[in-house]
Amino acid sequence: MPAPQAASLELRELACSRGTRRLFGGVNCSVRAGELMRVQGPNGAGKTTLLRTLCGLSMSTEGEVRWCGQSVAHERDSFHRDLIYIGHAAALKDDLSARENLLAACLLGGQHPSDAQVLGALRAAGLRHREHLPSRSLSQGQRRRVSLARLVLVLGESSRLWVLDEPFNALDTDATAWLLGVLEAQLRRGGIVVLTSHMPVAIDPALPQVVLSL
Repeated sequence: MPAPQAASLELRELACSRGTRRLFGGVNCSVRAGELMRVQGPNGAGKTTLLRTLCGLSMSTEGEVRWCGQSVAHERDSFHRDLIYIGHAAALKDDLSARENLLAACLLGGQHPSDAQVLGALRAAGLRHREHLPSRSLSQGQRRRVSLARLVLVLGESSRLWVLDEPFNALDTDATAWLLGVLEAQLRRGGIVVLTSHMPVAIDPALPQVVLSL
């Protein structure tokens, strides 16, 4: 079986409007395996819309997104097998525990981790002794870590593209350091990370970072 093509993401003349308002246009950017792309811009510039558009969750008015040299519009199934998207909201069900929420997110994404793997990911995210608590009892930072714990479960699997909307929001210093380590592991294995962040991302300077300003 031939080796899979190295990951690459390309935005070509991408444009998006909301009603009669043009959010952004003429966006051109390319990201290669092992690179992080940080999308920056003022509030309302369309950062979240750009992420949702490149994931296929919102429609562009112009341009296209290409993954590994192929238009995402024509290769949606293979693209989504490579994709993990985590939005800016934790999107947890309050009545479910941290463990149950993480397991549900994995199952919806086509993953079938063991209970031990789910608990291990939550503990790696700093949620030891909180795995079985209802999510309504968790702080905002802890809720965020439940969502981000999924990244631990997909390291080394087929998810070569991570798209993360403000992943550092509500995280304390320890959780920020943990997440940076997870992102660096993804980049070192040849994956791509696209994220929004109001602040520079303090990854290892040996790992290339592309900045896209809207």
